[in-house]
Amino acid sequence: MKTFTRRSFLDSVPALAAAAPSPAMPTIRLGPHSISRLIVGGNPVSANSHVSGALSSEMRDYFTAANTKKMLADCERAGINTWQSRADRHIMRLLHEYRQEGGRIQWIAQTASEYGDLKRNLGEASSLRPEGIYHHGSQTDKYWLSGKIDATSEALKAIRQTGAQVGLGTHIPEVVDYVESKGWDFDFYMTCVYNLSRSQEEAEKLAGRPVKGEYFHDPDRERMLERVRRTAKPCLIFKVYAATRHCATPEDRRAALNLAFRYAKPGDAVVIGMFPKHQEQVEENCRLVIEAALSRRAPQTP
Repeated sequence: MKTFTRRSFLDSVPALAAAAPSPAMPTIRLGPHSISRLIVGGNPVSANSHVSGALSSEMRDYFTAANTKKMLADCERAGINTWQSRADRHIMRLLHEYRQEGGRIQWIAQTASEYGDLKRNLGEASSLRPEGIYHHGSQTDKYWLSGKIDATSEALKAIRQTGAQVGLGTHIPEVVDYVESKGWDFDFYMTCVYNLSRSQEEAEKLAGRPVKGEYFHDPDRERMLERVRRTAKPCLIFKVYAATRHCATPEDRRAALNLAFRYAKPGDAVVIGMFPKHQEQVEENCRLVIEAALSRRAPQTP
């Protein structure tokens, strides 16, 4: 076993070193891997608030390397064993450092479509031994809207070559319908409960008013969750809090999670980004997910 001559980061978080992950957090299977039903999301660390430029900047300022690693340590201590985040060099460097310093968190990587070179991106991500890699949902949706969705199938084949579990991300329920009908070879979905790939014109028509920024249409949730319920593949469900729009109070958060778990299969999980600058979020989200997961059953398929 490798030893470190310097004081590790995790030494500064004694509770993690002293305590095993909480047995109360349920898990799912992703191929050979055991994944906590609550996965910590990476958008806040990447300063992607989906709310405003000001909030994104605040996230960027807060998530120094030290604060990011502290949050991951808090997650592990609370029973979250997996981080979902972008396979860009910033995130990969943070993950590498965290593991060098004793962290054990698993990783589900999102392809970084801005690289423009998928195979190179996959090669770099593979060096960190991700449990899963999924095709970026926004890129999947671009292919769908441009009539080139079958290009996604080729990307999934490239991901399969890495040896990681293969995932497909999307914000559009009809993508799930199409892919299910084709029987593509992959292992899990990353399913957003809001369709954020609508054009501005479509969003404003649906809202019945001018829309500034991204439009979160609440009826979208059950449309996507119906697909989650019907597919046999594990689904990692994200944007359950609508990027802060449904988390003003504990009751709001509980209601949003209860809706997700009303449809989620026993093999599905939720992904929640956390920003614990102003208040504790890790332990509370764990409590709420455990409560929702243990008290809800998926509706029976007609």
